[in-house]
Amino acid sequence: QVQLVESGGGLVQHGGSLRLSCAASGFSLDYYNIGWFRQASGKEREGVSCISRSGGITYYADSVKGRFTISKDNAKNTVYLQVSSLKFEDTAVYYCRPVHMNLNGSSCRPADFGSWGQGTQVTVSS
Repeated sequence: QVQLVESGGGLVQHGGSLRLSCAASGFSLDYYNIGWFRQASGKEREGVSCISRSGGITYYADSVKGRFTISKDNAKNTVYLQVSSLKFEDTAVYYCRPVHMNLNGSSCRPADFGSWGQGTQVTVSS
């Protein structure tokens, strides 16, 4: 079964950190660019960060630059998102998905990959 499963979310204090995981099964991440997206309650889903299939090109939304780091481990068929210096506005459900990226990493958008997964909830508290 082809799927991506997000995990690693939780309740964290303002300024804290988490590492989110996006594990692929049924296909190899060697051949896909992968992005992280998030959706806060009552808001539209937004792109957070993307990484190319080689891992050599990355994209970050302005709101997370310098605080979030995306990486991938092809041997584990997993993409990670290290989220640090968390702010209240980072509270959201985080999703991963294959993406289309431009060559210089200045943008990425979701690819057609069927329905979105369940995501992982990140809640930042005071």
